[in-house]
Amino acid sequence: PHDGFYMSPGVFLNTSNDMRINREEMFAPLTSVIRVGGYDEALSVVNDTDFGLTSGIVTKSLARATHFRRNARTGVVTVNLPTAGTDYHVPFGGRGNSSYGPREQGKAAAEFYTIVKTAYISAGVPD
Repeated sequence: PHDGFYMSPGVFLNTSNDMRINREEMFAPLTSVIRVGGYDEALSVVNDTDFGLTSGIVTKSLARATHFRRNARTGVVTVNLPTAGTDYHVPFGGRGNSSYGPREQGKAAAEFYTIVKTAYISAGVPD
C-alpha cells in the first residue's frame, strides 16, 4: 500500500502484567512477553485482566490442557494452536470487556444478528 498510516509489527520483551500494553487491548500488530515461574503463575496472569478474548497453552500434558481449558477465563481457548484465527462455524467471542452480548456465529448467530420486534395487527378497523 502506498497511502495511509501503517505500523510495523512489534514484540515487547520482558514486560510485566501491570504494564499498560498488558492491561489494555491494543488494536495494532503488537504482542508482549511476560515471563512467569510456572503454570500456576501463567494461569493467574491469563485471568488477571478486565478482558478475555482468547488464550492459549502449548503443552504435552492432557491434564494441564484440560485444566487450562476449564479455568482460563476467555471466550476462546486454544491448545497447541495459535491464538489468532477463528473457525466461523462455531460461536466465538470474548469475556469481560472483550465481549458485547451473545456469542457470534454457530447457533448463537441467529440471536446475534436478529432484531426482535413484536407487532399487533387488527384484521379490521373498529367502528
